[in-house]
Amino acid sequence: MVEELLNKLEEIREEAKPLVEKRWVEFENLRNYGNEDDLFSELSFCVLTANWSAQGGIKAQKLIGHGFSTLNQEELADKLREVGHRYPDARAQYIVTNRWIIGKLREVISTEDPREYLVKNIKGLGWKETSHFLRNVAFTNYAILDKHVLRVMNKYGLIEEIPKGWTKKKYLDYEERLRKVSDAFGEHLGKFDLYLWYMIKKTVDK
Repeated sequence: MVEELLNKLEEIREEAKPLVEKRWVEFENLRNYGNEDDLFSELSFCVLTANWSAQGGIKAQKLIGHGFSTLNQEELADKLREVGHRYPDARAQYIVTNRWIIGKLREVISTEDPREYLVKNIKGLGWKETSHFLRNVAFTNYAILDKHVLRVMNKYGLIEEIPKGWTKKKYLDYEERLRKVSDAFGEHLGKFDLYLWYMIKKTVDK
């Protein structure tokens, strides 16, 4: 079954590659040249995508920009309502609460493995969302195990069930299973996720 998945990915590789590479350059530029507000905007984007969508998060990020760092909680919630977020008040509260990390984000992403620190200390980021943020600042070694990816893993026999929640042990186990497929495909997990998305959605979001 894994061979079947790899064959499907090979079918879209050439079509997807320019889009994947372009997106990856954006991630590297954010990591190398983004200021603290840029990095916090990306962190907030990942807070917003939990139980929502990447497309919705992109729309919100375009509207709000550095406002994630500056708007008060009520203004932020109003902006999130404007883009149709499912939980505007809760997410606005998370984002305002997380502002303590502005000024420290570059230091955090310069460490070798910052994921567990962010999971423990940032409101609204679990294992999946933290992996999403770190991939979006060009970390290569984390999998974003969202519902779309999990459905693919289940369909092709990589996992027996789609979990309703995550423990560290289970997330790392499922991530390692996906890593073996990404290695067989010849791409690190960060780019592999973008190829998977193209296979599923015919688009390369972030």
